[in-house]
Amino acid sequence: MAKVIVIGGGAAGMMAAITASLKHQVILIEQNEKLGKKLFITGKGRCNITNSISIDEFFENIPGNPYFLYSSLYSFTNNDLMNFMEGLGVKLKVERGGRVFPESNKSSDIIAALEKELKKRDVKVILNSKVTNIDFKGDSIKSVVTSNNEIIKGDIFILCTGGKSYPQTGSTGDGYKFAKDMGHNIVEPKPSLVPIEIEESFIGELQGLSLKNVRLYIKKDKKIIYENFGEMLFTHYGISGPIVLSGSRVVNYKKNLKAVIDLKPALDEKELDLRLQKDFMKYINKDFKNALDDLLPQKLIPVIIKLSKIAENKKVNLITKSERKNIAKAIKEFTLTIKGLRPIAEAIITAGGVDVKDIDPSTLKSKKISNLYFSGEIIDVDAYTGGFNLQIAMSTAHLAGKNI
Repeated sequence: MAKVIVIGGGAAGMMAAITASLKHQVILIEQNEKLGKKLFITGKGRCNITNSISIDEFFENIPGNPYFLYSSLYSFTNNDLMNFMEGLGVKLKVERGGRVFPESNKSSDIIAALEKELKKRDVKVILNSKVTNIDFKGDSIKSVVTSNNEIIKGDIFILCTGGKSYPQTGSTGDGYKFAKDMGHNIVEPKPSLVPIEIEESFIGELQGLSLKNVRLYIKKDKKIIYENFGEMLFTHYGISGPIVLSGSRVVNYKKNLKAVIDLKPALDEKELDLRLQKDFMKYINKDFKNALDDLLPQKLIPVIIKLSKIAENKKVNLITKSERKNIAKAIKEFTLTIKGLRPIAEAIITAGGVDVKDIDPSTLKSKKISNLYFSGEIIDVDAYTGGFNLQIAMSTAHLAGKNI
């Protein structure tokens, strides 16, 4: 029986420890005062644990090195994860878009179930203990040194220290330094699933406005490089919400981008023009600024009026067909200039990390260090919103723990 040291007590660390404990003695080291600190805040505290779509479809939702994850995802699928959690007593439910949550809507239930399983399997958990150094010689790790000046020796080590997003939860990028010191290449960590900053000055006027059932396009030189339908939110600096966060992945690597929002995707241009005519007939004696209440949220109206270049006090019965076309364009092609992304500290996950070329995809074992494995966000893999990233964390951890 080997002595396995798991560094990091997030989702990946807990799963790796649980799986490895089937055959080995396991010690789980976590720098925080409790396990699963980042897991606690995922899904706005509800914990979107996975997605119910076919596992084959998962790869379409993973822009960051999807093929590397074949062994991980097929050896521990979303159905396996759901069965595992329900076997621990956590009842699950499926919501819009296949998102899977605990029935209780409490991420704490997921964490409590994992903690109970760790205890059941005699995993030794050391809290408030930050790994400050990894002692390795040649291609083998001998021990780790903690902030408590404790030297913990082991036979096998699993690095599950996460990325650089949400550093307040402990994801400070320490694992990257450890991996680099041991000879691994680190792909530059960048924010992913993060709000987007917008240049237009009017963006502040829309702060707090939430939109549902809109279509977002991200364009580079008129070419669509991302498209999604769903919910979004305006902030004081730009845009956020599910479809925006997923879209931020393409912003990472490109410049001169525009975010184009179709505010009425259910209507084509002809249908929208008919709708405008109907509303203008209803408000025939009103000013233009008072004739859009049935069509648009109040906060959007002044901005759409500016973009249409029609005087706000113009009577609607004087608005021409050509001017209606301008209004329709402003609604169907609400265009924003992308300034950049919010800082990595505000990102849900990190793109980049330990280069997948340095890791065996069938075992998650390092190709540089003979007794080191990786799992979770520290690896250069990332996915869109919808439970895909947590599934990746759990699947990679399960594969690493199983192969020890």
